[in-house]
Parts: sequence; structure tokens; C-alpha cells
Amino acid sequence: MNFIVNILSLGIPFSVALLIASLGEMFNQRSGIFNLGCEGIMAMGAFLGMLIPYSIGQGGPTPGIYNVLGLALAMAVGALFGLLFGFVVVTFRAPQGIAGIGLQMFGVGTAGTLFRHFIGGTQSVPGIGNLPIPGLSKIPILGPIFFSHNLLVYLAFLFVPAAWYILFKTPWGLRVRAVGTNPRAADSIGIQVNKVRYQALAVGGALAGLAGAYLSLCQAKMFSDEIIAGRGFIAVALVYFGHWHPVKIMGGALLFSLAQAFQLAIQGQGINFPYEFAVMLPYVMVIVVLAFSRESQLLGPTALGQPFNREKRI
Repeated sequence: MNFIVNILSLGIPFSVALLIASLGEMFNQRSGIFNLGCEGIMAMGAFLGMLIPYSIGQGGPTPGIYNVLGLALAMAVGALFGLLFGFVVVTFRAPQGIAGIGLQMFGVGTAGTLFRHFIGGTQSVPGIGNLPIPGLSKIPILGPIFFSHNLLVYLAFLFVPAAWYILFKTPWGLRVRAVGTNPRAADSIGIQVNKVRYQALAVGGALAGLAGAYLSLCQAKMFSDEIIAGRGFIAVALVYFGHWHPVKIMGGALLFSLAQAFQLAIQGQGINFPYEFAVMLPYVMVIVVLAFSRESQLLGPTALGQPFNREKRI
């Protein structure tokens, strides 16, 4: 029983970075923009998220405020990176896949360069500690699994119903879905397609930056060049797996993170099992799940990856 509880209690916080980044990518893709640069934005968010707490927060009278400033900076720069990507693929209509890879390389490289310039080597930060919910955290089994995490874990799962409401119950969400499904029809009724896509990219970039900051402030409590470890690309895959729906995306994030927690638990227990296969398990699971997600081709935004040119008539 303890083995299972350990897996579940590890899997939930492990899923948070993937969940937040995937929700941001969902808004991007719902608007018709395929952003492979999520990994680069997460890397910048991870570095900037810990820069303020590391530089001026340690030993300060109120270190908590520096963590908040770090999160805000990561989100702001993430939004700017999203707008930069929009300038390339929305305004100049560059191929989205190639531009996304370029953004990924630029973000990862810039984060690593700034890290070595301002910090120099691996340094830890106090980060954001756990905030057990009074009473609920004492419940046997359920308490350690669900109610003994840091504040961002709770907020991340509140983002899921919030994202669902915004996407399906607000005028802005309707416009996002419209420009991702049929931008010419949306344009014909007065929706500014490019403006909505810029907005969606800013939201997606801010969430990707927050996801990266979660890794450096809450999970690892440090920064390294490999801290993202492919999570940005997995977030893109989870949007396909979740059929562009927040609840299904949450399920995919939990599935992947539980597989990751399982391989860590196997190594921690000293079970006689090749650790290389355990490390591969989460990534193999993503590939297998995507291979059998044939419905994604039918349920995805029909204008995904297609630039909009108002002057071009089909």
C-alpha cells in the first residue's frame, strides 16, 4: 500500500508542469497555431522564475514575495515569447513547425547562457514549500496523495475547470475556437483573426513560462540546462492525446506523470529491474497512446497550422 501511495503522491505534483504547459498549448492550437517552441519558453520561465529568489530573496525578510515576483516575471516573459512567435507565424506567415523549433532552440540556448552569466553554476533556492490543507492533509492515504502539496499544485488543477469555462462558455473562447476551425468564416462576421491568435499565443506563452517556473521553484528548486527534459514536446503531444479538451489533457498529464513516478519508485525500492527501461517507460507510453489516438485527426482544429491571409481567396 505504501508503494502505491508513494507513486500517487509523487505523480500528482509531477503532472503540474505538463498540465499547465499543455493547457497553454491547447489555447494556441485551438486558435490554429501549432507551437513547438513550448520547450524554449518553459526553459526561460524556469530560469527567470528562480533568478529573483536567488538574487535578492535569500535571507530577505519576506522571501515569499520574491517567489511571486519570479513567477510573475516568468509569465510575463513567456507571454512576450508567445507574441514574438506570433509576429513570425501570424504576421509574416512563416512555417509554424520550423519557427517553433527555432523558438525552442532560442529559448533553451538563451536560458542556459543567461544562467551561466548571472549564476555560473548549479545553485539551489528555498523555492515554494508545501502547504498542507488543515484537516484534510491528516486523512489517512488520501491526505498525503491529494492535500499535502504546494499552492501551485492546487492552482494547476483549478486551471482545468477555468480553462474549460473560458474555452466553451465565454465569447473570447468562442472566437478562439472559430479562428482555429474556420478563420475565413470568423473574419466574415467581424472577428479579427490575427488579433485573437496573438491573444491565444500570449496566454499560451504565459502558461508555459509558469510551467517552467514551477519546475525550478517548486519541484527541483534549482535550474540546470536539462531541467525541462523534453516536457515542452510532451505537452504538445498531450494536447493531441487530450483531443484539445482540458479535462482529457489533465488525464493525459496524470497518466504520464504516474508512469514517471512509477519508474522512480522502482529505482527507490531497489527492485531488480533494468532502470533504463523504467526511465523509457513514460516516453514510450506517450508514443503508444498517440499511435492509437486516431480520433485526434478528426477532432482537431481544421485550420491548425494554416496561416490566415485575408487577401487570399480560395
